[in-house]
Amino acid sequence: MFSAIGRIFRTPDLRRKIVFTLAIVSLFRLGSFIPAPFVDFNNVQACLAANANSTSGLYDMINLFSGGALLQLSIFALGIMPYITASIITQLLRVVIPHFEALHKEGQAGQAKLTQYMRYLTIALAVLQSTTLITVARSGQLFGAVSNQACQNLVSQEWWAILIMIITMTAGTGLIMWFGELITERGIGNGMSLLIFTSIAATFPSAMWMIKESKGWEVFFLVLAVGLVVVAAVVFVEQSQRRIPVQYAKRVVGRRTHGGSSTYIPIKVNMAGVIPVIFASAILYLPMLLTQFNQPQIGEEPKAWVVWIQNNLVYGDQPIYMLVFFLLTIGFTFFYVQITFNPEEVADNMKQYGGFIPGIRAGRPTAEYLNYVLTRITSAGSLYLGVIALIPLIALAFFGANQNFPFGGASILIIVGVGLETVKQIDAQLQQRHYEGLLK
Repeated sequence: MFSAIGRIFRTPDLRRKIVFTLAIVSLFRLGSFIPAPFVDFNNVQACLAANANSTSGLYDMINLFSGGALLQLSIFALGIMPYITASIITQLLRVVIPHFEALHKEGQAGQAKLTQYMRYLTIALAVLQSTTLITVARSGQLFGAVSNQACQNLVSQEWWAILIMIITMTAGTGLIMWFGELITERGIGNGMSLLIFTSIAATFPSAMWMIKESKGWEVFFLVLAVGLVVVAAVVFVEQSQRRIPVQYAKRVVGRRTHGGSSTYIPIKVNMAGVIPVIFASAILYLPMLLTQFNQPQIGEEPKAWVVWIQNNLVYGDQPIYMLVFFLLTIGFTFFYVQITFNPEEVADNMKQYGGFIPGIRAGRPTAEYLNYVLTRITSAGSLYLGVIALIPLIALAFFGANQNFPFGGASILIIVGVGLETVKQIDAQLQQRHYEGLLK
């Protein structure tokens, strides 16, 4: 292992890529701590200290993906979230808009066009989200239950100052998007994924130290041991796949023989990744919005349905919240897998190129068989995702952690997924030069 790491830095090309990636990541983290113009830095820090033991619903999720920059109102406050949202929307629009699906099938030229649309959508979403963030900060509701005087005076109230803040945060999102593309082109690994990985990993020390401060060393080491077991289990499941064998018939074209090879279709247990967890978290933020817009006036009694939502669907340590979150995660897993993997399209492509699954007729029987296997695999994968998504909520109930507890939910899925993919890329480049990689 250590000799392989030594070979990485003795290989000039690989060393240059890794150093370049680390430099871009350092700039990204530096920007997360630079406050946006016309933001009162001292008041923000006071509110962060008062908010250390409370949760803010969806803000916690966005703050996690921005590496803590959101609640600090920095120039990179929006982080990578506008890009993630734009990417998901673009994928979903392929089902609705035929032109997007046609571009997806055109190969590299079509993919470049889709990427350009995604960039425009990212900037538009950045403008919308930065406006929303500044509006919430001006209203004093950014830190939820914390309502001291400092949290009411976070940003300037002048219209021109607000405009400059919106432009700055939108430009910060554009710069982050450029950073990600630079890493993909000249560094190692997928740039956007590595930036998300960096943001989440940056929150690990503070989250673990909060558990130590509130529960002591015994619970701290217990959580660490359980976390290592969870990481090992997630690595095992993320690497698991069902390989469906595919045989291609021989075809004679002119004097050449094509086909006759054997391959397989890999169907991962977790084909949906982290997307269902994000969808479920976003849906469960809606009840919180409803309660915020239906607060009683001074002297009035709160409505019964508002009280019920506040007691059951706002905080993650409630049993009903956990159950709904679990069921939503399972439902969105099936929904997303059906969108991203089309058995009929795969069967048609196999039939077009002379491929077939041994024992299964080409065409519709192949599509039905693929759909049967996909449903069974997704059933197990959705239960796995639901359990992983519940880990932060269980930690919230028993250890006093926040909803972005590092060893569960979106955090652990992204950390493990990006880590495995990056190590594989480094391993592949090492094998090109030394015949022995990082993994054995």
